[in-house]
Amino acid sequence: MMDKTIFQKIIDKEMPSTVIYEDELCIAIEDIAPAAPIHILLISKTLISKISDSRKEHQYLLGHLLLKVGDISRQLGIEDSFNVIINNGKKAGMTVPHLHIHIMSGKKFSFTS
Repeated sequence: MMDKTIFQKIIDKEMPSTVIYEDELCIAIEDIAPAAPIHILLISKTLISKISDSRKEHQYLLGHLLLKVGDISRQLGIEDSFNVIINNGKKAGMTVPHLHIHIMSGKKFSFTS
């Protein structure tokens, strides 16, 4: 059996985190090593290692996650000024093999115009 990812431990309440949103499909927490003044991780409760591993049966979940990005941005008052990043695999900078979305605001990134 594989060890749980840090995100699975957070979902299972085995590790502490600052939760800003949670429902039956996902949890949003503050990043413990933020790359921006506001840096939220929106984590799927279904273990999908990376976005390229998603399948047709994940369609509802993926849509739900994107809608929650909008809800969370409005909750935080950043609805007009945030970046969304989904890393896919180690070579893309993914450090935890568990689908999650970065919501970041308060900093201009070099990849933005």
